[in-house]
Amino acid sequence: MKHKNKRPTDPETLALQAELKTAQSDLALAYRQFDQATAPELVESCVYRISAAKARCDYYLRVLKVREPGAAASCKGDAVWI
Repeated sequence: MKHKNKRPTDPETLALQAELKTAQSDLALAYRQFDQATAPELVESCVYRISAAKARCDYYLRVLKVREPGAAASCKGDAVWI
């Protein structure tokens, strides 16, 4: 049986992964709120929140891929990018 030499993940990468998961949760919440919004002002607010959360997710994914290519893959959440 082969053993993978898995080196411990550094604290900064763990922090970036946690921030990514938070951003993914925020994105999922913004989509749920968008689905329920009826007033034009609330719809517009949700669109801005979705845009901001997507930007944060993209940033953290990009930084994680540069630091450790496999680290970003382990952070897939249930948020959907549209």
